[in-house]
Amino acid sequence: MQDVLLDYGDTKMRVELPDHATVIRYGKTYTDPAPLGDSVELTKKALKKPLDTPPLSTMAGPEKKVIIGFPDRVKGGAHPKAHRRIAIKAVLEELLAGGCRLENITLLCGVGLHRQNTLEEFYWYLGKEIVDQFYPGRLINHDGDAADLKDFGKDAMGNRIQCNRLLVDSDLVVLIGHCSGNPYGGFSGGSKMLVTGFSGWQSIASHHNPTTMHRDDWLGGSQHQHMRHQFKSIAEAMQKGMGKKVFAVDAVLGQFGEVLDVQAGTIPAVEAATWPLAERRTTIPVDMSDPADILVLGMPRTFHYGPGMGTNPILASLAIGGQFSRCWPCLRPDGVVIVAGVCDGWFNDKWFPSYRETYDALQKYQNLTDFLHSADAEAITLNFEYRFAYSNFNTYHPFHAMSMLSGGAVLGQRTQAVIMVGAQKPVYARGMGYIPVATFDEAMKLAARYVGSKANVLCTPECYSGGAAVHLKRK
Repeated sequence: MQDVLLDYGDTKMRVELPDHATVIRYGKTYTDPAPLGDSVELTKKALKKPLDTPPLSTMAGPEKKVIIGFPDRVKGGAHPKAHRRIAIKAVLEELLAGGCRLENITLLCGVGLHRQNTLEEFYWYLGKEIVDQFYPGRLINHDGDAADLKDFGKDAMGNRIQCNRLLVDSDLVVLIGHCSGNPYGGFSGGSKMLVTGFSGWQSIASHHNPTTMHRDDWLGGSQHQHMRHQFKSIAEAMQKGMGKKVFAVDAVLGQFGEVLDVQAGTIPAVEAATWPLAERRTTIPVDMSDPADILVLGMPRTFHYGPGMGTNPILASLAIGGQFSRCWPCLRPDGVVIVAGVCDGWFNDKWFPSYRETYDALQKYQNLTDFLHSADAEAITLNFEYRFAYSNFNTYHPFHAMSMLSGGAVLGQRTQAVIMVGAQKPVYARGMGYIPVATFDEAMKLAARYVGSKANVLCTPECYSGGAAVHLKRK
């Protein structure tokens, strides 16, 4: 038997897995490709020779109004050589060398429907040198529910097109992004950064919904998903409505936010240049002759969306569903998922005020999908108090909970059972459709009733706490 430590709330849970179980660990199962150079030099080189567009220094000017969009606190890291810090400084150098005045440059944080970032958080991940040049007044959080969002109607696919007005009113838009594996449309960065970071909640609702996320092609984290085609279409429509092309600066990130490569230029050119290396880093071939019957994972209390992500049952459902998607190519279609989860009912109401009401309303419905199409879900999404708190008090937008449920609902559609080990308040596990058990041994015995006693086991023990998650495929 193999001893494995699973994330479990604020601690670890020791479990025994069969010797034949496949355990995915960074540094043992896989490692990152080597960086293509020093991150600062890679960034400067990319800006000097951008793809399919002139350099920023030639597009700058003393009267030009410039927006530099950057990712929020959720991803990318806060270390001194994090891509945001390096890229913002390098972009500023190019713009100022081209004659731009600092007072005409604004930093815009692409929060999408996440909580607006605080000054303390900006200091944490951008650094004092950057923040003090722009705060207050020119270091701004995007508001996906703002009254002055520019509405460009719908694109050819029927997606709603909304855009932050600052992007429309500027002369030049520079967008800093992280190209790393994501179960939503293959990779972050590029068009995904634009359409999820700087659009409105109704535009995001065009793709973060069951119609898109319950398709077969949503599974596996592929860049060929229908969702990725939506991202491309919306990004093109946003730029057409703005009357300008976005200048993208994307870094391929490693396991712990290290910069492996940087490319700059138009969004299509940057995606074409960054995706091959990102695919090598993200998609990991696993030596498995047969697909796994059981996926085992552990869940910490806090990870990328913030404190309580692993205990808030709705956020936890998306986390499990997202990891299930990343592992899909290595799983049988009707297997079992075993999760070590504290599940103690802490919703973190301060950050996620709409989530408790959303969970309670869900209990009236037979399944998550029925609820998502209900009048109750619509009423919570449109609730003025929740939307006001999102725009003014650093909370998540109420539609964010609905998008999380769309991802979490794939578990009920694609598995025979989700078994949660160690839930301290099992009622919340049951409320999401999971089967709570006290011990891991109980979970394995129960799983055997669904998939047999000689089951193949795939374990990703640190998929949430161990850095940027990867996508798996069988060799």
